[in-house]
Amino acid sequence: MAEFWIGHRKYRTKGDAQEAVQKVLYRYSVGSIVDQPEDHLLLLDLLNMHREAEDKIGPGVEAFAIAPPPRGPYPCFEVVRVDGSRIDFSYKDCLKPKTYRQQVLNVMRDEVKSAINTYFESRKQAGSLVSDLSGTALESSDTAVSYFGGPSFNDIAGEFADRVGGWEAIELTPSTEPGLGRFKDRDLAEQWFSYHQDRAVLGLLSTKENQRRPRR
Repeated sequence: MAEFWIGHRKYRTKGDAQEAVQKVLYRYSVGSIVDQPEDHLLLLDLLNMHREAEDKIGPGVEAFAIAPPPRGPYPCFEVVRVDGSRIDFSYKDCLKPKTYRQQVLNVMRDEVKSAINTYFESRKQAGSLVSDLSGTALESSDTAVSYFGGPSFNDIAGEFADRVGGWEAIELTPSTEPGLGRFKDRDLAEQWFSYHQDRAVLGLLSTKENQRRPRR
């Protein structure tokens, strides 16, 4: 069976990925907060795979909790948002096959990864590893490059897709890893890279600050 990915985590099969998520679900009692950092980060990446991720995340994720069963005998995950509101989500929905739009978005992020890395390194070399939100000093291991100062990544990607004829017009190479690949048309890839460079307003946040923000 094909390998399966949740964020940067590679699992031998989708079943193995589901088992890893279930271990988190049953590690905590109903009503408790998921307080282990690695568990929290796994759930963040998992939630980003949900078809309704933007609606589920809302104003930003403060924490995850274990909610009582909405129906049936099994508990579920609950998003605790930064404004105090809560909403549950099904981990099984997150593990369903990605839409073509989601696949293209993943590839678009990968195609501009070098630009994100270059921005981070330039700030590091300039000695300006500080949060652009709070002004606090940052450690390299606790720093996230964020789009919080301008249009979101999804907005930039959606604008580009509209310009070239929609998501289906962006052909991808066969994936070497699940959910990843490259633009089949390398000229189009260069156009996307340039468009992203022109539109992206990047900044630095702490990992926690970035986690608390809406999906960008």
